[in-house]
Amino acid sequence: MLSLSASRLRHVCRIKDSDMISQLEISRPEEKKRPKHVNGVFWILLLNLGIFVADHLFQVRGIKSLYLYHNWPAWYQFVTATFCHANWNHLSSNLFFLYIFGKLVEEEEGNFALWLCYILTGAGANLVSWLVLPRNSVSIGASGAVFGLFAISVLVKMSWDWRKILEVFILGQFVVEKVMEAAQASTGLAGNFSGGHFQNINHIAHLSGALIGVGLVWIISKVSSLPSEQETSTLDRKSDRRSS
Repeated sequence: MLSLSASRLRHVCRIKDSDMISQLEISRPEEKKRPKHVNGVFWILLLNLGIFVADHLFQVRGIKSLYLYHNWPAWYQFVTATFCHANWNHLSSNLFFLYIFGKLVEEEEGNFALWLCYILTGAGANLVSWLVLPRNSVSIGASGAVFGLFAISVLVKMSWDWRKILEVFILGQFVVEKVMEAAQASTGLAGNFSGGHFQNINHIAHLSGALIGVGLVWIISKVSSLPSEQETSTLDRKSDRRSS
């Protein structure tokens, strides 16, 4: 009787274990296949489109106050200028790359991180432009944020695989070329504008936006590595105490 019940018990345990393992194996792929909801990048695109329509189609007067005037800038203009564009060619190119790289960043880091990266890279690029360019300049456009998001999306998924490096090289030169073409397309707006003039191609904003993106990735990697280092140090201390 005892041997029979023990064998039955083992059989039941095996069945339960196998059922649990099979359920776990079935549930794992479903968890991996769950799509991440991407909403932030679409709100950024809609905000850029809405400001462009209000500025150029309905000609709302207050929109011009969102531009970054280098002679006497308001603090908010360093952020709001990243949502303003000179013409449709300027906007459409930035929207295309904002969608590609903004979506990549949001899928990897989340909605809040996307908005933070967009604002910090765009505003940082405008700040550098304000420090370097003449005081009669006017800066608008999301190009600095585009280059920043491009750098972040590349570094987040970067590996030393030669195929990844080739992909980054090809995509990078394409991004630079198309953004430059969009900047050149806005040359028709060059000239006097409320005591200032637009910078047709703001290379400083492009470069500074990319560098700020690289800096953000470096800072985040350092901050995220701190808890792991603390955990290893606590484990070492516990092992030392046990050995002693």
